[in-house]
Amino acid sequence: MLLATFSLLTFCFVVRYTKMETCLTPLPEVNDVSEVSGGKLSNWPERLTAVPPRISSGSLKGITADMFKENTELWKKRVAYYKSLDYQLAERGRYRNLLDMNAFLGGFAAALIDDPLWVMNTVPVEAEFNTLGVIYERGLIGTYQNWCEAMSTYPRTYDFIHGDSVFSLYQNRCKMEDILLEMDRILRPQGSVILRDDVDVLLKVKKFADAMEWDSRIADHEKGPHQREKIFFAVKKYWTAPPPEQKST
Repeated sequence: MLLATFSLLTFCFVVRYTKMETCLTPLPEVNDVSEVSGGKLSNWPERLTAVPPRISSGSLKGITADMFKENTELWKKRVAYYKSLDYQLAERGRYRNLLDMNAFLGGFAAALIDDPLWVMNTVPVEAEFNTLGVIYERGLIGTYQNWCEAMSTYPRTYDFIHGDSVFSLYQNRCKMEDILLEMDRILRPQGSVILRDDVDVLLKVKKFADAMEWDSRIADHEKGPHQREKIFFAVKKYWTAPPPEQKST
């Protein structure tokens, strides 16, 4: 009893005098009360394409204003190419809930802003750049996600899933089939998938997708067939397991 009491007192003493770490990121400091901490945001809809304050201020290392502008224009071209290959994406109102598995700067969602839909932008925790703040500053929504784990989708599932280099990012981290099964879980029947990745990676993806009863194909890059990066299109078919064979009596 005495030993237990001594151990408890020792534990309380250690916890009491342990320095706590900051768990909330403080706002950037300002020099005047008229300044906006972190930088002033543009009004909507200019906010969507304006250079976000954390990029223009240089607080997000490795990404410049020119890179942001180039990325915005790049995704306009990519989405236009997607629509030329996938007539359902080009059909207004066909999809409502979209998921971008590796959103980066939110360019995919920004390119779809005139369509009647919304995009959940996910930033993998393993990504090189932590860009979720940029997505928020653009007026978009997003979250962090580790695609080796299940995604909390309550209260909805998705009509469409997009992923840019997701499987290359998670090579040697977890099994490809586990990520695909999670995608299948959160994708509605008749929902679609578009993935961009190296051709060798997508060939493996297609093997598993066909086993999951997805209707899939691989198309060339928008710059032509000589690019190693290809585009994977798939539709989750609406199917049920066949009834068991009845034994004749």
